[in-house]
Amino acid sequence: PSTPLSSKLTQVDLAQCNSGCMMKWVLLLLALFGTTPSTSFTLVKPVRFSRCLRAAATDCPLPGTAKLDVDWKDLGFEFRPTKSHLKLEYKDGAWGKPELVSEPYIKLHIGATALHYGQACFEGLKAFAHEDNSVHMFRPDENAKRLKSSCERTMMPVVPPELFLEAAREVVKDNMAYVPPYGSNGAMYLRPLMFGSGPRIGLQPADEYTFLIMVLPVGDYYKDGLAPIPALVIEDYDRAAPRGVGNVKVAGNYVADLLPNMEGKKKGFPIGLYLDSSTQSTIEEFSTSNFIGINKKEKKYVTPKSSSVLPSITNKSLMDLAKDGGWKVEQREIPIKELETFEEVIACGTAVVVTPIGKVVKGDDIYNFGDGKTVGETTMELYTRMRKIQNGEEEDKFGWNVQVC
Repeated sequence: PSTPLSSKLTQVDLAQCNSGCMMKWVLLLLALFGTTPSTSFTLVKPVRFSRCLRAAATDCPLPGTAKLDVDWKDLGFEFRPTKSHLKLEYKDGAWGKPELVSEPYIKLHIGATALHYGQACFEGLKAFAHEDNSVHMFRPDENAKRLKSSCERTMMPVVPPELFLEAAREVVKDNMAYVPPYGSNGAMYLRPLMFGSGPRIGLQPADEYTFLIMVLPVGDYYKDGLAPIPALVIEDYDRAAPRGVGNVKVAGNYVADLLPNMEGKKKGFPIGLYLDSSTQSTIEEFSTSNFIGINKKEKKYVTPKSSSVLPSITNKSLMDLAKDGGWKVEQREIPIKELETFEEVIACGTAVVVTPIGKVVKGDDIYNFGDGKTVGETTMELYTRMRKIQNGEEEDKFGWNVQVC
């Protein structure tokens, strides 16, 4: 503004509005402030008009406004308290209404099946702030589908997809201030958790269940960010049995990896790679991530197909991006010796998106990928494109982003 009206426009930055969508908003402001349309304005840096509308909205809190103990860019991947979590209970054969709870503790019966028989499963997804301060969840519909599969395998009631999405939206919106702001390289991590809360002493499903969604702001999973790390093939332990529960996201799959994971880290390996439990000859997946092999000579994106591997939503998305980029995507058995044909190897998952693998060690055999210090070209391309879509910097041609606010 080139008149004293500028002193009244403290909440709406007109210099950030798009000139093509500007006039109605300007006239509304003039009417509100009692200023005549003869007042002149100068647009200095036109970008998105939606930012003006978003800043003026009263029913959608702005992301990144909470006060934390660290800077938004230094979050790391660890627990931090937020405003609330969401709770939903299943009793008498029906789901109750979602409830936002500020206290980060639960009261649980000592006979709960989750405690005695491990009747529990969980999910993981993220929400991202875009440049216009809108917030979007990444592919929550896929998490709802995967949770359904986990619930069916462990004989728990399914959370209807529409209820899952409603609950996820509600808890993110209530914790909007804790969504890392655009440009911080952070995200809000959602951890849906389902468990048997009713008492049973004999081995049978519970009669009551609790569904929670915990949210927290996170940054990079690894302190050093995107950089190649070494992986150790786990030979003394199995992650999952061929006809077990490796293909669903149950809690027991992860506790089984604690000991081999800690042993590997003591040897200098941040991540472990599991082979099939029957023959120990084909690749299955990393400790908490799917495996991807990149054969640049034949332009192939290769990932395991196994009933013991958890179907990764991140991997599914990367496969779509690879196909869109002209790569041949193959899901099949991968013999351990095929590591020799890959120029790049990737561990992928919600928490990390991608982790470049610099080398894989199996006994005396060492498989190197690149120089072990720099991120591979294809890995970086896939990562960059995925992050741009998540951050709203590239057209979401696949329809993956679901807006919360």
